[in-house]
Amino acid sequence: MPETTPVYSIPLKYRKMENLHIVFWLLKDIGWCLIWKPLGIAMIFPTLIIAIVIAYRTRQFVSELCHNLAIAVWITANSYWMISEFLHFDAEIITGGITYKHLALIPFLTGVLILAYYYAWYKPKHPEETETM
Repeated sequence: MPETTPVYSIPLKYRKMENLHIVFWLLKDIGWCLIWKPLGIAMIFPTLIIAIVIAYRTRQFVSELCHNLAIAVWITANSYWMISEFLHFDAEIITGGITYKHLALIPFLTGVLILAYYYAWYKPKHPEETETM
């Protein structure tokens, strides 16, 4: 008897946008690695905008939405960290041993909390839903 596993498919125009998103993300991180400030900073905008659009377009699937929101806040944290290094305020102390670079933990931990919500609370309460991730 053939298996009737649900299939999740992504429209081609969405997949092309996701692939372009990866290109922008890599260019941003190359700019960061090579300290090419204009490239790194310029690539924040298309990378983050596409991440938000992807999250919006997948909002009907909670698993997709949560993972894509986690990616968007990861890019936010990563971008803030890059800017703090570019502008040389990353090592400045806010209080105690906490520096401005540590503020990137706020969006990083937000992403962790989004995924914790999905895996620890939402998914167990909705076992019948198709998981796309």
